[in-house]
Amino acid sequence: MEHVKDLEHFKQISEQETAVFMFSADWCPDCRIIEPVLPRIEADFPTFSFYYVDRDQFIDLCGELSIFGIPSFLVYAKGEEVSRFVSKDRKTQEEIEQFLTEAEAKSV
Repeated sequence: MEHVKDLEHFKQISEQETAVFMFSADWCPDCRIIEPVLPRIEADFPTFSFYYVDRDQFIDLCGELSIFGIPSFLVYAKGEEVSRFVSKDRKTQEEIEQFLTEAEAKSV
């Protein structure tokens, strides 16, 4: 999963791609739990480009987007946010896959 480099990179991706942004942090135990399944999830949803957003590096962006818990996911398509899975709760592989299935239907 490619890391978002800076705010301009985030804007460019969100405007030009059908993308899933995973907001996370190295210190987050719930984020580490889902790490092993992420490559499989990425492979199962080729419609999306996947990007890692470091919550600590982009704290202001997180505030603007009302992301107050991690891991959290935002989906952008055609320059618009089409779906979000944002909470402080631990997410399972099944919940993430269900979210992406629904987001995929909204993004076409």
